[in-house]
Amino acid sequence: MNRRKFLAVAGSGAAGLVASSLPLNASPEVRRFRTIVFDGFVIFDSRAVNKRVEEVVPERSAEFANLWRTRQFEYTWLRTAGQRYRDFWHVTEDALNYAAASLKLSLSPDQRDRLMSIYLELPVWPDVPDALSTFRRQGIKLAFLSNLTAKMLDTNSSKNHIREFFEPHLTTDRVQAYKPSPQAYQMGVDAFGGRRDEIVCAAFGGWDATGAKWFGYPTVWVNRANATTEELGVKPDVISPDISGLVRFVKQ
Repeated sequence: MNRRKFLAVAGSGAAGLVASSLPLNASPEVRRFRTIVFDGFVIFDSRAVNKRVEEVVPERSAEFANLWRTRQFEYTWLRTAGQRYRDFWHVTEDALNYAAASLKLSLSPDQRDRLMSIYLELPVWPDVPDALSTFRRQGIKLAFLSNLTAKMLDTNSSKNHIREFFEPHLTTDRVQAYKPSPQAYQMGVDAFGGRRDEIVCAAFGGWDATGAKWFGYPTVWVNRANATTEELGVKPDVISPDISGLVRFVKQ
């Protein structure tokens, strides 16, 4: 008896009929990745911050923007190391005040408000809407795993009409520890279950890509700034200048 006939005879009920109709070399489709967790700036276009700085502080915009951004993330790491958590909105405000004081710039309340408000008015990167639609068609769950507060994520998602694509936000406010703390990355496992290797982390910063790899996530570094790879003992699975590398990675 050939193998195809054997399958038809051996199978019982509907299961046997399905097995007998499969090609001999067929195997059930297994989805390798079930979830993608995103850093906020993979989705939201941070160039808008620089543009706002140019409008408000035109005389020293590049210097101011760089100092503000650098202190912003340094404060997250220092506060996590020192166990003195303060949410990202207030950390951003603290870094703004530091940058202004460091450069001896006297900002009016209106100028400070305009600078801070950009974090509630971020557009999405141009390649984001199509990618999100692709992931939804593939049945992949999407969530932010981000330093940004829930309000920042909600407001920017709603304004860009993408909120429907995402599961409840995994903001570091939940665990009172910023990335790259393992406590932050653990939120993905706790929220979605399964194994770490079923959850892809899409990172914006090289240090975030490193933290995700240390934790054990398959990691795509969406390196929109064309930054140098960190020398911290691990490398992302994929480095891409835009979100297309992530789209290709989850399809494999």
